[in-house]
Amino acid sequence: MTPPIFFIGEALGDSELRTPGNPPLVGPSGAELIRMLGEAGVIQLSSADRELLRRYYAESKPEHINTIWSNHPEVYRTNVFNFAIPRNDIANLCGSKSEAVAGYPALIKSKYLRAEFEPELDRLAAELISRDPNVVVCLGNTPLWALSGKSGISKVRGTTLLSTLTAVDFKLLPTYHPAAVIRDWSQRPTTIADFMKAKRESAFPEIRRPPREIWIEPTLEDIIEFRDSFIRGCDLLSTDIETSGQRITCIGFAPSADRAIVIPFDDSRNLSGSYWPTWEAEYRCWNLVRGILEDRSIPKLFQNGAYDIAFLWRAYGIRTMGAAEDTMLLSHALQPESLKGLGYLGSIYSDEGSWKHMRKHETIKRGE
Repeated sequence: MTPPIFFIGEALGDSELRTPGNPPLVGPSGAELIRMLGEAGVIQLSSADRELLRRYYAESKPEHINTIWSNHPEVYRTNVFNFAIPRNDIANLCGSKSEAVAGYPALIKSKYLRAEFEPELDRLAAELISRDPNVVVCLGNTPLWALSGKSGISKVRGTTLLSTLTAVDFKLLPTYHPAAVIRDWSQRPTTIADFMKAKRESAFPEIRRPPREIWIEPTLEDIIEFRDSFIRGCDLLSTDIETSGQRITCIGFAPSADRAIVIPFDDSRNLSGSYWPTWEAEYRCWNLVRGILEDRSIPKLFQNGAYDIAFLWRAYGIRTMGAAEDTMLLSHALQPESLKGLGYLGSIYSDEGSWKHMRKHETIKRGE
């Protein structure tokens, strides 16, 4: 049998405390979690399960939710803390760095989990090792922090990463806690999409990234070879620019899902600030880029192309031809209530990591 999907919440609530054995997620959050898992296809709710859900909403008896969970051994649920947090505020478990569990970063800004709660983390690690799941779904920021040391659930939700704070590496997939969904219903479609990804990820234990061939730091000859070998005659050319002020710092072309080229123009490693050794070389490069963009026989795909196309015209006088598709607009047509940024779309539609948050940003002071 495939190892279970492991769901981790934060702590016990009132419903859990009122239920014998204090099982996790048997209150309103548990009921909503079951509904979302059913809609995502992670669990198949029987007519008996649906009747128990109806009775729970009519009677508010957590034993109905607990019975539904017992009908689905393919998923396992637990909490980081197997007790109720005072006033439901995680800050009440925190203190200064001198009081912290050794090796753990801050749980919330400048606040560290006090060492007296380290046994809860040890218990959680033991549960994970004993169950050995293929994927661990972190419901909210606290489980994400407990297993990876990272914070900011909205930044990494929907992407897979490895646990770093356990003896054994586990594949994590963070998403919103159902309690957060109940407070903000707009998060619900995204959370269901994350659960659908969790089901796919539960088929294997390792992180699988799509294979990519990306040409970086190309010469002029490389650009010509890439254009002639892959861009000309392609079905759809994905195009994206990065900008700083009124300049384009680099442009990327991807004629297929597994191959791309990144053509840089700015390079802070060089005294001139340019990637190209001479102005003549940069001019020749721009002519190659212009030839690709102004070739109407090459259909092009953008993300927020209205910005890129206008920028190319205003700053460089390049008339982009053959713009055929726009992922931002397509996504808006499919899910008008969802976010449209490329990082969000990548978390929903791809198996890439959270690349928007992998790079380190360098602060450049005015005048430098």
